[in-house]
This record gives sequence, structure tokens and C-alpha cells, in this order.
Amino acid sequence: MNDLTMRLSGLTKTYLKGTPGEVQVLRGVDLELRAGEAVAMVAPSGAGKSTLLHIAGLLDKPDDGTVEIGGQDVSGKGDRTRTSLRRQDVGFVYQFHHLLPEFTALENITLPQLANGQSEKAAQDRAMNLLERVGVAARADHRPAALSGGEQQRVAFCRALANKPSVMLADEPTGNLDPDTADQVFDTLMSLVRDEGLSALIATHNLELAARMDRMVRLDGGVLRPVE
Repeated sequence: MNDLTMRLSGLTKTYLKGTPGEVQVLRGVDLELRAGEAVAMVAPSGAGKSTLLHIAGLLDKPDDGTVEIGGQDVSGKGDRTRTSLRRQDVGFVYQFHHLLPEFTALENITLPQLANGQSEKAAQDRAMNLLERVGVAARADHRPAALSGGEQQRVAFCRALANKPSVMLADEPTGNLDPDTADQVFDTLMSLVRDEGLSALIATHNLELAARMDRMVRLDGGVLRPVE
């Protein structure tokens, strides 16, 4: 059985192309992600990690190279197809939770499923199941402002997993939390990765947390290199 969920091949990206101030951010990035695997990506500030995550998550297009999800080259697809693929196959988590403030925790997880064609009952059942697994079910009817930072980020994880994606992309998911809360939230994230059998590419400056993942890669000089 092929458990490869995502393959990035030869990705390049240059900003202000053809001008005196052009910046080549990615110079040929290669990476494979497998089901149930968490990969830490460490990088100096300005190295292009957010650019890489946006390309991997079909929010941006590379100048060259391919993004494959489930063995399908999706990098050249049109906007409508890319949006559909992103909604179904990719979950995003950011440093700041970006929950919708006017909706409850439950509603924040239910809405992406409704947008993807799920019935309201099935969406709510999935949302409550996820909240129970991350220990926030008792806060399901609370809006984000009434939740702690750790609770907000746990809800953000649930929202990212609402549509059962095969890949999770996370940009400094514990960067806005105190060390103890960050450690607890990280444990929750790893449990979800294992239980859901998804791949996770997690950008972080926290080398201690990075060392607890399955492997570590460094983005520097526009390419990814393994960290032993």
C-alpha cells in the first residue's frame, strides 16, 4: 500500500521576477510526506517557510515544480479545482487561531463541513467528536473570546481536521502560547496526527518540539535539507 500523501518536487518561487530587486525564495524544494508522519520544518526568519506552506496548501502557485496530493499533480489546476482540493485534502493551522469570533467553538468546526456539502447533523457529530478528543467538549457553546489561548488553538486544530484532510500544514502552531501550554497543545496535535493517519508539515522555531517529531528538515538558501 502506498502511504505517500504529498510530494513536492523541484518547487521554485521568485518575487519581483525580472527586476533588480528580485528575490528567489525557493530554489528547488523536494519533500515527501507519508500518512501518520509529522515532519518539523525549521528555518531562519525570511527563509520562505510561509511561501512553501502556501504553495503546498494550494494557496499560491510555484514558478516551477509540482505539488502532488494522493499521487495526483494538482499544482497546475484551475482556481475552482484547487479550492475544492484544498477544502477536502488540506487542513491549515496558524500561529494565531483565526477562529470566527461571532461563532461558537462547535460552529467554527461545523461550518467548513457544511461548505463542503456535509449534512448539519453529521457535521455537528464530527465537530463534537473532535472537541471531545482534544478535551474541549465542555466549551463547545463558547465563542473564541471566552476560551483560553490553548483552548482556542485546540479548536483551530479541530477545524483544520473537520473535513478529514490527508495533509495538515501548520505555521508556528504553538508560537503564541506559553511553554507549558505549548507543550500540552503539541501533545494534542501529535495525537490527532496519529489517530487520523494524516501527514503533518509543521513549521516551528521551537527546536525542542521539533526534535519530538518523526523527522526534521531545514529550509535555508531556498532548499530543504534533512536535519540529523
